[in-house]
Amino acid sequence: MQFRIQLVSIVGAGLLFVVVLELVRRRRLLERYALLWLFSALVLLGLAIWRGMLETVAETIGIFSPPNALFLIAFGFILVLLLHFSTAVSRLTDQSKVLAQRVAILEERQRQLEGGSSLPAPPAGVAGAADPAATDPSSAGDPHAGYVVEGARR
Repeated sequence: MQFRIQLVSIVGAGLLFVVVLELVRRRRLLERYALLWLFSALVLLGLAIWRGMLETVAETIGIFSPPNALFLIAFGFILVLLLHFSTAVSRLTDQSKVLAQRVAILEERQRQLEGGSSLPAPPAGVAGAADPAATDPSSAGDPHAGYVVEGARR
């Protein structure tokens, strides 16, 4: 590997490491996500510095040029990070939906209480309807007790 390419790789990986630390320090990046980025930066930095290891890895996976192997490994880390963030976004989307449903129920309760009328009892056989007193004695008189918001009880 040429010295210039190695130097650029070292500077790039070191810069990534410093940027991640600065983002954590400024509370722009949570520690649990920063760990993945820091691990990636350390592996890339280690391979950029340790020329022999990078050449061994490149030879093992059948890549002619060690710098190309370094970029392939960096690309692999990016794919893993994208998958991790996609699962986090999916989880947050589900939680947001449940939260919006709960807020809607609370707003309806508040509107009903401010109006002075009570909610009508749900008709028998309606999915999600239950007898409030039978499910929880502390919820006697609560018109929404026993209703299940989709995904709320896990």
